[in-house]
Amino acid sequence: MKRKPVRSAGEADEVFAVVAAYFAVLAEPMRLKIMRAVCEDERSVGEIVEAVGATQTNVSRHLALMLRGGAVARRKVGNHVYYRVADPTMMELCRDVCMRIVARMDEDEPMRAELLHLTPRRTRARRAA
Repeated sequence: MKRKPVRSAGEADEVFAVVAAYFAVLAEPMRLKIMRAVCEDERSVGEIVEAVGATQTNVSRHLALMLRGGAVARRKVGNHVYYRVADPTMMELCRDVCMRIVARMDEDEPMRAELLHLTPRRTRARRAA
C-alpha cells in the first residue's frame, strides 16, 4: 500500500504530535512492566498486578492510559477484565529497544549509572521519600 507523502509543515507537525503521543504510552517504567506482562498472552488485571508488583489502582490507571493509547486491548468476561497487546508493532519496538539497552549495559558497565541518571528528578525524589 502506497502512502501519501507529508506535504506541509502543518501536516508534519500533526504527524509528529501523534508519534510523540504514541511513544509517550511507553514513557513510564510501570507501563513497560505491564507490556512485558501481557506480551505473550492476555492476562486478567489481577494477574498483571501480581506480575508487576504494584497496586491494583496503579495498574488500572496505567492500563486505562495504555488502552486509550492503543497499546493494549481488553475483553470483559463476567466480572473479569483481560488485557492483551493491541499493537504488535509497539510490542516489537519496546522489545527491540529493551534488548539494545541491555546489550549496551552489558558492554559498558558505566552506562548503567548513566541510564539511572536519566530518570526524571521528580520520580527520583518520590523514591527517596
